[in-house]
Amino acid sequence: MILMKWLDILLVALLALGLAHLVIAFWRRSRRPANGPYWNRLTLGLVVGAVIAVGAWQVYQHAGTSRSAVPSASRLSATLVPEAVAPVILAAGDIASCESNGDEATARLLDEHEGLVFALGDTVYEDGTLEEYEDCYDPTWGRHLERTRAVPGNHEYHTPGAEGYFTYFGAAAGEPGKGYYSFDLGEWHIIALNSVCSHLWTRSPQGRWFDGCSTGSPQEQWLQADLEAHSNVCTLVVIHHPRFSSGSGINNAVLPFWQAMYRAGVDVVISGDAHHYERFAPLDPWGNRDDERGITQFVVGTGGRSLQQFKDVLPHSLRRGTAYGILEITLHSTWYEWRFLPVRGEQFTDHGRAYCHD
Repeated sequence: MILMKWLDILLVALLALGLAHLVIAFWRRSRRPANGPYWNRLTLGLVVGAVIAVGAWQVYQHAGTSRSAVPSASRLSATLVPEAVAPVILAAGDIASCESNGDEATARLLDEHEGLVFALGDTVYEDGTLEEYEDCYDPTWGRHLERTRAVPGNHEYHTPGAEGYFTYFGAAAGEPGKGYYSFDLGEWHIIALNSVCSHLWTRSPQGRWFDGCSTGSPQEQWLQADLEAHSNVCTLVVIHHPRFSSGSGINNAVLPFWQAMYRAGVDVVISGDAHHYERFAPLDPWGNRDDERGITQFVVGTGGRSLQQFKDVLPHSLRRGTAYGILEITLHSTWYEWRFLPVRGEQFTDHGRAYCHD
């Protein structure tokens, strides 16, 4: 910064010198006949002054542009240049039913957009049986099964052990009986969690019982270890149940996950469950706004099953809508941008961009 300051002073001095040379030479020329060697020297002075002034101005302009084009963590500049290939996630939950046409409309959005598809739980209604996947999910979102990852919701567990879900999605759903996993996508680390806590009870060697989400549970311990093992600048977590929702309220069951994620600097959480779209400001685990270290949460339960109205709007809820659609997130190396893509005929949308935590 000190070097840039002295460079500014030098360039301004050169600009002033060139302009002064120009003015003096022009004034002297006006007082002499337009012939002879002195006139030639004056003409040369005009040219030199003009060259110094224009050159200094061009360099100053270039230097100023270069500095303003460098984005900082406190200001997202309009001069951000996307990488050549930035991965894209297309996400929604609460998706397919043979009694609804909403999933057919959202599946057409998947047909039109490239990216990794994330099914955010409650992927097929009503009971998550393999027959329902084959009859209701497969004709729509199933067209994109080869590029899909998934997390389970509560409806998947209407079938014991979510057997239909794990059978249909296979490796894209993680290990059967667990349903949580992680991977890297571009420069980002992606974590998929299982928030159906009551179906993941385990007993420790000491005889203590844990539900699937509590502090000390196998999944919570795995999450902490996974976060510690990956030093990616940007991290995104996918989970069916949101911590905060203006439709379903505050979910304390997933608080241990949020505490671990907040400590580790997770940037984004995408959830479903509530059948509408909602985006929150960056929050800490207790719902306080934290623009420096907070987690930005998207609720995208708009996959096609049905839509629900909002109840009590929670603090720091920035954008809400009731329309079928999918969330598109483009994952750049140190920042991301999002768009809510509504189905044909709907007008609601949301878009923006933000930096990952330092």
